[in-house]
Amino acid sequence: VQLQASGGGLVQAGGSLRLSCAASGRTFSSYDAGWFRQAPGKEREFVAAIRWDGGLTYYSDSVKGRFTISRDNAKNTVYLEMNSLKSEDTSVYYCGAGRVNSGWPPAVYEYWGQGTQVTVSS
Repeated sequence: VQLQASGGGLVQAGGSLRLSCAASGRTFSSYDAGWFRQAPGKEREFVAAIRWDGGLTYYSDSVKGRFTISRDNAKNTVYLEMNSLKSEDTSVYYCGAGRVNSGWPPAVYEYWGQGTQVTVSS
């Protein structure tokens, strides 16, 4: 599975962005998917995950209520709608495809896309 993340940019605090993660290769609809982020000097952290069929989602406490993960399996794409953005959301955001049978939320991510930069100005 090849993943391509896009949609990052510069936004003011309180604004919104929508990230996309387009997949190609193997049947992406078979995989749980997730978003992670990594700020300079920090470890990569989990943001949100969505089950292969879109029927279950899971969020980190830091984004719950502000971010929404969704997917369109017909388009092989996973989205991350980010609202009420804060300066602390500034990071490089990565999408990943969870390893099959690694539990829920996925314990292991097998495929990763390149990151997309999100910068929130205060």
